[in-house]
Amino acid sequence: MPKQSHIHGYGAALRIANFDTDQVMPKQFLRGIDKSGLKDGLFYDLRFDEAGNPKPEFFLNQAAYTLTNILIAGSNYGCGSSREHAVWGMQQYGFKAVIASSFAEIFYSNAMGNGLLLVTLPEDQVQALMQEADDLGGPVAMEIDIERCIVRTPKYEFTFSLSARHHRMFLEGLDVIGLTLTLKPQIDAFAQQHWDEQPWMKDVARKTVDRLAKG
Repeated sequence: MPKQSHIHGYGAALRIANFDTDQVMPKQFLRGIDKSGLKDGLFYDLRFDEAGNPKPEFFLNQAAYTLTNILIAGSNYGCGSSREHAVWGMQQYGFKAVIASSFAEIFYSNAMGNGLLLVTLPEDQVQALMQEADDLGGPVAMEIDIERCIVRTPKYEFTFSLSARHHRMFLEGLDVIGLTLTLKPQIDAFAQQHWDEQPWMKDVARKTVDRLAKG
């Protein structure tokens, strides 16, 4: 995943608490064998009517919100079932970050592991950002300084926290596998110590397969 130290863009409010992953990415869009086309399913029931026509009242269907790439969401965003498709769909649509007072744990893990930044702020600060956007009648200009963990708008500057692991992943452009590989010397040292202390465990799986193959 690419290195990210700053996100510049525009934030818009989705004032719905407990917005679950089936609302983010409905189940009918999970049938593909790859990630293509997922942006079409994002927020589908909010964006489109039963005939598939865009709902003009939904903010993402309005011209003023074309540049929106940061979602200011209600609490417990991403609850429900685990589906990375929800994260992939948001990224394909153009979202770089979501700001909320809380996130479902599995969605948080899926998002951060795929490079979609989730920023947790106190509820009163989230409401302040939503109100700032509402007062403008469109998205609010925002900067998220990942290195210093600061959210900035024309009116506000709020700080947030990230775990050391996630902070490093974004700044260095590492996914979970990439982060694990940075620990390879420690992993190799642990494995060697384990085999030195319990030599009968080394290559036990391969040796078992070989014995079974020989009958």
